[in-house]
Amino acid sequence: MTQEEMIQASTDPEFLKYLEVREKDVLESKNISGLYEVLDMLLILDLDESRINKVYETILTVAFDGIEARLKSGVKLKLDDNDSEDKHYIRAFYEHSIEKWSRDDHKGAKELFFVLSQIIDDEKLQDAINIKLLACNDNVDMENFYETKILHKESVEEEKYGYFLVDFTFDTKSYLTENSQKLDKIYQELKSLIKV
Repeated sequence: MTQEEMIQASTDPEFLKYLEVREKDVLESKNISGLYEVLDMLLILDLDESRINKVYETILTVAFDGIEARLKSGVKLKLDDNDSEDKHYIRAFYEHSIEKWSRDDHKGAKELFFVLSQIIDDEKLQDAINIKLLACNDNVDMENFYETKILHKESVEEEKYGYFLVDFTFDTKSYLTENSQKLDKIYQELKSLIKV
């Protein structure tokens, strides 16, 4: 959506009415794909913060319930299937982890990153999450990490990683190999979190 289209949409009574009806529908149905569609639109149009928060809280509830069900079934989440709820569950859990980290809740972020690392079936994303898990374990400031450790690119190579920070200023595999003992220790410390 261009800047001009956003301005037009934010003042178009028909579009705003459509968005209101759509928001009500997805809040009732708890369809996570639809919830994200509405959330993204509310954010783009910079609409009422209480509406944004309500949709986001519903996304978290749906995602946490979905992930709990996956933990019980032992089925891992995949990013590849565009039609599945998996990518939305992963995105919600990941964003919540980043939010905790940004508020200096290193323990909470570490626990969420750990759970996420255990329930996804995607090596590149799992490696990236393990790197963030190690950073949270060492109480690294998120802003500093973002500025110094993330490789900032113009565009993401694979669309499925669009919502995730997966490219670093260092070799991922080497870094994880060097820190494998520390990571194993963290895994041992937190393993009770994934017992359902």
